[in-house]
Amino acid sequence: MLDVKHLRKVYSGHGRTVEAIGDLTFHVAAGEFVTVVGPSGCGKTTLLRCIAGLLPATAGEIRVDGRPVSGPPPGLAVVFQEYGRSLFPWLRVADNVALPLRRRKLSTVERRKRVHDALAAVGLHDSLEAFPWQLSGGMQQRVAIARAVAYEPRVLLMDEPFAAVDAQTRADLEDLVRDVWRQLRITMVFVTHDIDEAVYLGQRVVMLSRSPTHVLDELTVDLPDERDQLGTRSDPGFSKLRARVYSQIRAAKAPVDLGKTAS
Repeated sequence: MLDVKHLRKVYSGHGRTVEAIGDLTFHVAAGEFVTVVGPSGCGKTTLLRCIAGLLPATAGEIRVDGRPVSGPPPGLAVVFQEYGRSLFPWLRVADNVALPLRRRKLSTVERRKRVHDALAAVGLHDSLEAFPWQLSGGMQQRVAIARAVAYEPRVLLMDEPFAAVDAQTRADLEDLVRDVWRQLRITMVFVTHDIDEAVYLGQRVVMLSRSPTHVLDELTVDLPDERDQLGTRSDPGFSKLRARVYSQIRAAKAPVDLGKTAS
């Protein structure tokens, strides 16, 4: 469903050039849940924006469902970290969720059904008439997820969507996202800086180097499909997987020994 081949992204301006992504290749199968983790500033958000067609690649190729990405692909949705800026405060929750459906030729009845079903899926079926500013941060992020779900995407990208909520809300949203994925079986790419979250959520973890970014390693998460915050995180297998990811990320963050490099 998703192919990223030799992706390179360079930012230029104000007399300087920054190579954010060096040479990055990975693949995601249809219906797979892949998490992406790496050091801060390694280009995780840049990668997601390139996949979403919001940033042009400097080199390489990205294909979604076999089609080269040259702009926002049809059938792809994004949930951003800054949920407050992605929702329109003057629109009610139902209208925020219905917004992307305006571009689809749907009857009023079908549009309302999709909105209702999406909000029910995230536990907000009784908040249709509320405004975003009347909701907590976690509930606002649920609205953003519902909007993506209502669009019925084949691919859903999530860019550190729980970074701005408290720990308890984060745990609830993690379980919510896995429930939504298991119900819909859409292809998920979830970017996070949290190693535990990456292992808990994904079927596979893609570990990135520091910038200029490439893939350090890929790890299959051989945990049961049924997961819960207490049982899964206390499983020895979880600890082993977490340790492997942590060791890779710690190595990626280590300063380069210029003396060894020169020799």
